[in-house]
Amino acid sequence: MKANHEIAKEFTAKPIAEIAKLLGVQEQDILFFGRDIAKIHLNALKKSRSNPKPNKLILISATTPTAAGEGKTTTTIGLGQAFTQLGESVCLALREPSLGPCLGVKGGATGGGYSQIMPADRINLHFTGDFHAITTVNNLIAASLGNHIYQGNELNIDSRQITWRRVMDMNDRSLRHIMLGLGGKTQGTPREGGFDITAASEVMAMLCLANDMQDLRTRLDRTLIAYTFDDKPIYVKDLEITGALMALLRDAMHPNLVQAFEGTPVFVHGGPFANIAHGCNSVLATRMAMHFSEWTITEAGFGFDLGAEKFFDIKCRTAGLDPDVVVLVTTIRALKLHGGKNKSQLDQKDVEAVTMGLANLDKHIENVAKFNKVPVVALNRFYSDTDEEIAVVKQRAEYHGVYFAESRHFAEGGKGAIDLAKKVMEAASKSQPYKPLYPLEMAVNEKIKTICKEIYGADDVSFTKDAEKDLRHIKNLGLEHLPVCIAKAPSSLSDDPSLHGRPRDFQVTVRGIEINTGAGFLVVLTGNILRMPGLPKDPMAKHIDLLPDGTIVGVG
Repeated sequence: MKANHEIAKEFTAKPIAEIAKLLGVQEQDILFFGRDIAKIHLNALKKSRSNPKPNKLILISATTPTAAGEGKTTTTIGLGQAFTQLGESVCLALREPSLGPCLGVKGGATGGGYSQIMPADRINLHFTGDFHAITTVNNLIAASLGNHIYQGNELNIDSRQITWRRVMDMNDRSLRHIMLGLGGKTQGTPREGGFDITAASEVMAMLCLANDMQDLRTRLDRTLIAYTFDDKPIYVKDLEITGALMALLRDAMHPNLVQAFEGTPVFVHGGPFANIAHGCNSVLATRMAMHFSEWTITEAGFGFDLGAEKFFDIKCRTAGLDPDVVVLVTTIRALKLHGGKNKSQLDQKDVEAVTMGLANLDKHIENVAKFNKVPVVALNRFYSDTDEEIAVVKQRAEYHGVYFAESRHFAEGGKGAIDLAKKVMEAASKSQPYKPLYPLEMAVNEKIKTICKEIYGADDVSFTKDAEKDLRHIKNLGLEHLPVCIAKAPSSLSDDPSLHGRPRDFQVTVRGIEINTGAGFLVVLTGNILRMPGLPKDPMAKHIDLLPDGTIVGVG
């Protein structure tokens, strides 16, 4: 198979103005970033739709992935291209890539093979600067906190109780825990601190969940960042910098428009990870895609237990969304891994391992049903898959009474996902309203237990002393009504990344709960999950290069 950048040369991108016109965007609402990229102004959402037909929302999720991922983004793009080939009005809504994974393990997040969005190099590297704006806003809050203390501390802030961390869009394990303010009295107040990756920033979550500019301002104002010496909370509004933060985020709030190989429109906006954040693109991008098309296809990160649970329990509550179809992507290689096969041997034929791994698929199908949805199982076919292996997956889907489609979009583009598109359309006609997993009035510890037991399959949940202290503090602040966003290992249904398949007889350990009043949820830290990844032994940064003709290779 050709490399992604070689395949990209087979396609010529249409001017982005043509893609915007295809959607029905008015010219005055297009903010150009060169020929191939534009932002669409939020004012476009206030204007009448060119096509008044009801929109159908499709959510792409997956079974528990291998380290390489199972192709949710590629499936989303391939399915969108299939809708285009069928003459349907369709638009995609995806997350923006983070430089951390692009330069670390993943190497890019713009699809692959013949199901890609373009220009991949620009989207993967810097794009329109949204991540940089979010990073700057996050760190302006941190700098303003330190400066306020240094300049006299009128708010009586206890530097030992600053909860706001700095961020950067890079994997750098050495910055997880650091000492700040060393070097003398003019360098600030010495204290412990650290960095998270930008994708885990609360500012990222606020941008992705905000309904409009005023909502974003309200969220920034109410963001809890520290406490006083007498334990009173300090919010961003107390620093009187919200206006500056809004100015920095002005352009970042407008969704970015690009296209897939076959001319399918794609909004790419916001990029929270699903293992350490809520894992969905912005509400505004999803709404804009729905505003300008009859079919909107979006995805939520990692397996259904992480991204999709948060899509339903956080994003759908916030935005009033309800997907008509859930597509559950799986692969033969992932099922082999969950069936006990060594990760170095996943290309070898093994019907027995696939059969053993179906327990993981079973659990995810059951989880979709907990939200009152029936999934379409999409088998993302790889070159090494055999018909015998695929047959056992199809048989299991039929046993559960759910739709099944084999998809070859990676090798064939949109035409390879035509069968999947037809199954999705059929499933959409039978959609039922979703139901949340838990009511917001439920106690926080019970919300956590509900997710861990119902979605992960845990027997129980253990709270450390720090976590129990956090629960009491949340109750004292009157924040028990917030939904929870669980940070958990993505490679297992449990909080132990080494437990594959469908783990049973396990307990989830909650070691702490962070309050994100701006985002409007509580971040629950489980196991050994980290919010600042590290680079691997052989990072993708070693394989990226700028060729003499200006082509960037290694990021698609």
